[in-house]
Amino acid sequence: MTKNERLESPGLRFREAMQKENPLQIVGTINANHALLAQQAGFNAIYLSGGGVAAGSLGIPDLGITTLEDVLTDVQRITNVCDLPLIVDVDTGFGPSAFNVARTVKSLIKAGAAALHIEDQVGAKRCGHRPGKEIVSKDEMSDRLKAAVDARTDDQFVIGARTDAFASEGLEKTIERAIAYKEAGADFIFAEAVPDINLYQKFVNATGIPVLANITEFGMIQMYTVDELKKAGVELILYPLSAFRAANKAAQNVFEHIRKEGTQAHVLNTMQTREELYTSIGYHDYEQKLDNLFKKNNDVNK
Repeated sequence: MTKNERLESPGLRFREAMQKENPLQIVGTINANHALLAQQAGFNAIYLSGGGVAAGSLGIPDLGITTLEDVLTDVQRITNVCDLPLIVDVDTGFGPSAFNVARTVKSLIKAGAAALHIEDQVGAKRCGHRPGKEIVSKDEMSDRLKAAVDARTDDQFVIGARTDAFASEGLEKTIERAIAYKEAGADFIFAEAVPDINLYQKFVNATGIPVLANITEFGMIQMYTVDELKKAGVELILYPLSAFRAANKAAQNVFEHIRKEGTQAHVLNTMQTREELYTSIGYHDYEQKLDNLFKKNNDVNK
């Protein structure tokens, strides 16, 4: 990688975003359109949720069913139109071996992602806020991280370690895992489903690297504010599916109104207008490009 390529890498942009904004708010963008909306709202980093890919793109539960190719499709669609640094949920790495993890890392970098987090659940993983989660050994997860770090073709690419151990092992053992994951090369710790805000500082103190708080709705976490989380030592705040949930509820409402009333007239005020959509996706710029191109060609042919 040349010096210029490194300066332009998504991984470096993610690291710069962490320096620019502390704590860094990271919003989930289920598709390329939402990525553009997040950028226009002023966010400095975005996120692609594994659960979002499963539910939003495939209509299936987040139970380890999706593949690397499923995720890459959405990654590429987002990075093709939005230059905000994108962090990607890769579940357990999309395969049992170090070579599977390596393929995942290399593929994400090639697709334009800036960062990932990989977790210590078993391959048949579950949502982090559901019961019945099973985790692999500390050593096995450390090996996943070592494989990920070794596979980086861009040393600025950011690798996060998610641990789901709190529910089954408690605080002390989970912190031991976090320390081991840092030693294996993790750039940040994602302590999933840790419900007490006062515990985040313990992870910060123990590891000395950034800690991510997952402020997901309808789970085990309260809707803590940025200021509250900053005081707790959190440097990364994730809102993985907020817009997705809102969009789903809005779609359900529109469908029900059309079906019951035979018209969408009474829910127009809940919709993005045509002009708002055109502004978001740059429709007029595309149209102007076509007009200029064909005008130039027509002038040449005269």
